[in-house]
Amino acid sequence: MKSKGYVSDLMNKSAAELGNDLVAAKKELFNLRFQNATNQLDNTARIKEVRKNIARIQTIITQKQRAAN
Repeated sequence: MKSKGYVSDLMNKSAAELGNDLVAAKKELFNLRFQNATNQLDNTARIKEVRKNIARIQTIITQKQRAAN
């Protein structure tokens, strides 16, 4: 599965890198939603994939914060 490799990559990143990834993913989601609203988006499944990636990043950030405490 691709998601396992993605999650393992996220686990190796620092908190600052995760924050940057989260901002980039949220910007991408905004752009995808905008394209979808204007009927320019070809692959609508990408929206779901990006949403899940955002959730994965937020989960890893939370896990790292709990481990630090």
